[in-house]
Amino acid sequence: MLNFTYIGTCIGVGTSLMSSKNKYARNFVQLSVGSYMLIYLGIICRENMQIEGFWYYLFLGVFEAATIHYFVAKIAGPLFFGRGWCGYACWTGMILDLLPFKEGPHKRLRIGRIRYVLFVVSFIYVFLLFVFHVNDLENILFYSFIIGNIIYYVLGIGMAFVLKDNRAFCKYICPVTVFLKPASYFSYLRIKCDHDVCIGCLKCVNTCPMDVDMLDDSRKRKNGTECILCCQCIEVCPQHALDIKK
Repeated sequence: MLNFTYIGTCIGVGTSLMSSKNKYARNFVQLSVGSYMLIYLGIICRENMQIEGFWYYLFLGVFEAATIHYFVAKIAGPLFFGRGWCGYACWTGMILDLLPFKEGPHKRLRIGRIRYVLFVVSFIYVFLLFVFHVNDLENILFYSFIIGNIIYYVLGIGMAFVLKDNRAFCKYICPVTVFLKPASYFSYLRIKCDHDVCIGCLKCVNTCPMDVDMLDDSRKRKNGTECILCCQCIEVCPQHALDIKK
């Protein structure tokens, strides 16, 4: 209850700030929720909230910690809010979004399958820990969390500077997107365009950090499952043609 109360309060305050057009509203939610999950839950409480933590609790057969987190934020939740987790709560994304390469469009590389490799590797890693009855699993998972986050930050920041794209890690490497992308296709909330007032200036397309074609309302639009609801496209639209709708 503490976790959901804190996170819900942060999202509520962030929503209020967004309504008042505060440009730092999303950063507030990212830093308050992301740092809470990284520092308090991950480091202080020693709960591995990364994907290996999900497999760990799943193999234990308990519905707590990472399994609840994944179900709410990354498996069932995206059916309602898409990849909102990536835009408002991810502790990797909260750092990457502070880097200078914020806007699209970016040329896509053909390396997206890396995420699936890491997804499978994380499963096999935890599976083998159980198969071989490795002792002190809780400590192993804790240090896996610490080392994994260091690797993620190094890769994420490095890729951002090399590819001039803050969200390159999210597009090519992050294994969590294997959960997020399928459900996001059916997301209840999506950004849509009022074509009666749109003037085709392409500012929305050119500012999107995830390279989503916001002028296409179809669920099959280019990179449609990658929208993180950051609302940058809404903010830059001179005609106010974009909005979050069901």
